[in-house]
Amino acid sequence: MTPARWTEVDDYFNGLLVGPDAALEAAVENSDAAGLPAIQVAANQGKLLNLLARLQGARTVLEIGTLGGYSTIWLARALPEGGRVVTLEADPAYAEVARANIEGAGLADVVEIRVGRALDTLPELAAQGHGPFDVVFIDADKPSNPDYLAWSLKLTRPGSLIIADNVVRDGEVVDGASEDPKVQGVRRFTELVAAEPRLTATALQTVGSKGYDGLMMALVTG
Repeated sequence: MTPARWTEVDDYFNGLLVGPDAALEAAVENSDAAGLPAIQVAANQGKLLNLLARLQGARTVLEIGTLGGYSTIWLARALPEGGRVVTLEADPAYAEVARANIEGAGLADVVEIRVGRALDTLPELAAQGHGPFDVVFIDADKPSNPDYLAWSLKLTRPGSLIIADNVVRDGEVVDGASEDPKVQGVRRFTELVAAEPRLTATALQTVGSKGYDGLMMALVTG
């Protein structure tokens, strides 16, 4: 099985189950034109996030890592009237692209973008009384994933769902001797999730147009 076939299969399911979407397509095009890395979730993964948030009955979502706002749009669309997404982006230029994309999708009144290092803005959220969030989506710098987990636990409640992207790292997650800080960040994150009595979790390997990677989902139980 080849990456080309993985992409072909994604295209098949996306064509039938996701379909064309002008706002999302514009978000990708605008992000590409602005020189953002093409690392946003795939369309079927975006819809998975949307469905998970809807299944949660989520009203509040925290996203750590905005990029161009593609996944933000998917999450914001899952919320009922009065729902809110707070998304954190370290790069001001990325945040400006995301802001335009979110406005183009008609979701400016649903999404709040906070600019700055997430390890600075997360304590601010807590101090300002934000949360508990119903869903947290972690998709930022992997070496900081253990810290993002700690803050996610502070900003959620029993019943909240924590989702982390890019946890397989092309299969390198199994290499305990890896010198890649992203791999080690994911490994430590996984170990902390496994040891945390307030969480029950699983991880899924994925292949598709974004290559070989995976997602972790952890339910806050206590």
